[in-house]
Amino acid sequence: MTAYEGMPKKPITTKPSARRPGAKRARAISVLVVDDHRTFAEAVATAVGLERGFRTRTAISGAEAIELAERHRPDVVMMDVSMPGVGGLEAIRRVREAHPGTRVIVLSGYDDDLTKGLAVEAGAIGYVSKETPVGDLPRLIRQAHAGQMLFEPGEMTRLLRVLRHRRHQEATERQRANRLTPRQIEILQLMADGVPVPQIADRLTLSPHTLRTHVQNILTRLAVHKKEEALVVAIRHGKISSGA
Repeated sequence: MTAYEGMPKKPITTKPSARRPGAKRARAISVLVVDDHRTFAEAVATAVGLERGFRTRTAISGAEAIELAERHRPDVVMMDVSMPGVGGLEAIRRVREAHPGTRVIVLSGYDDDLTKGLAVEAGAIGYVSKETPVGDLPRLIRQAHAGQMLFEPGEMTRLLRVLRHRRHQEATERQRANRLTPRQIEILQLMADGVPVPQIADRLTLSPHTLRTHVQNILTRLAVHKKEEALVVAIRHGKISSGA
C-alpha cells in the first residue's frame, strides 16, 4: 500500500495532550490492528498511533486477535477478513461474542457486497478499504468507538438484501443435496477420493453407460454443469468427505 510506505514498522503510542490543571485526562482509544501481513498491520498501527489519543497493538492472525482481545480488551479492532487458519469473519464473531463492547471495523482489500454483508452479520460496525487514505483512519476509528455505523443507510439495505439472497441460495442448494440418493452419494465419494471413472464402474459393478447416466443425474439434481461443482456442493453440505 503506497499510503503506508515509509512508515516505521514498530507501532507507537503517542503521549497524551497537555491539559489544564484539574482537567480530566481523556482515556486513549485502544486499537488492535489485525492483518496476516505483518508490515501492513504495523504500518497501520503506527499511522493511527501518530494521532493523539490512541494506543495500538497488532496481531497477524485471527487466533492471535482473539487471544489479544481477551487479554487487552481493545475498544476497536480493525480486522482483515482473508487470513489463514481462523479467518477474519470467524474472529469477528468470537471477539464480539466475548466482548460485545468492542467495535470491529473490517479493513480489507475486498470490496464486494457479499463479503461486506457477511462482515456485518458477524458483528462488524464498519467496512474500510485498504485503499482508504491513512489520514482518514483516526476519524473512522473515533466514529466506530462512539458506536456509529460506518455504512450509509442505503448501503445497509443493499447488504441485507444480498444476505437474504445468499441465504435463499444456500437453502435451495441444501435441499438439492438432500435429494441425492445413496448410490449417487457413493459415486461422489469415490470421485472425491480420486478413484478413476473406470474403477468406479468396476467397484460398483456398473456399466460405463450406467455410470455416465448416474453422473448426469447428479449434475441435474444439483443444478450444476461440472463434476467438480457437484463435489463442492456435496462436501459443503456434508454429504461426502473431501477425499483421501
